[in-house]
Amino acid sequence: MNLTRTALLAGARDTVPMLVGAAPFGVIFGTLAIASGIPVWAVLALSALVFAGSSQFVAVSLIGGGAALPVIWLTTFVVNLRHALYSASLLPYVRHLPARWRWPLAFWLTDETFAVVERYLREHGTGEAGVWYWLGSSLAMYLNWQLWTVAGVLLGQSVPGLAELGLDFAMVATFAAIVAPQLRQRPVLAAALAAGGVALLARHLPYKLGLMLAALAGVLAGLLVERLAAGQPQGEKA
Repeated sequence: MNLTRTALLAGARDTVPMLVGAAPFGVIFGTLAIASGIPVWAVLALSALVFAGSSQFVAVSLIGGGAALPVIWLTTFVVNLRHALYSASLLPYVRHLPARWRWPLAFWLTDETFAVVERYLREHGTGEAGVWYWLGSSLAMYLNWQLWTVAGVLLGQSVPGLAELGLDFAMVATFAAIVAPQLRQRPVLAAALAAGGVALLARHLPYKLGLMLAALAGVLAGLLVERLAAGQPQGEKA
């Protein structure tokens, strides 16, 4: 029991910087959703049942623009396809777990939780502690998102123009903090440069297709550099 509690709290603790970065993001989502005319219950349901910030923002934008349901479904599906990459990376650590563990952990998997959990599992392996660590990080992010969505809904109803204050910069800073420590590795640096370049060039594509092209380019670039490095003699590697 002590191991379970310690690992659960450690996962939540290590996710705190991500919670701070996600807070303005949740507030802005709530305010934008209310400004788009979406009922309060539907806004809260989006955060509770979808739990994917980027997809929720895209959905709110499309709903506000009067898009048809198939367009909303397809676009949010494309935006969330990056989670397939996360799942593939974490699969070796959880393939032995029963479905009652894999299903909720898959639902709660976000960019921030992936960054925290992947590093922990890579260094310590899964084991019983790893599973509870993952759960601690997941629950912390989930509850944090619900809290700040509610705050955004309340502020959106009482403070006009809050979404224009640029609070979403905190989320950009959070993702930069996730990526920066990994850039010392050549494959990661190559992946970041390739993904960033493609995302910039393809930013005007519809349905956020540029996001998936950027992800694909980053994966291919990272794999290419990793294979080239593996083919070098030991003394020539960086």
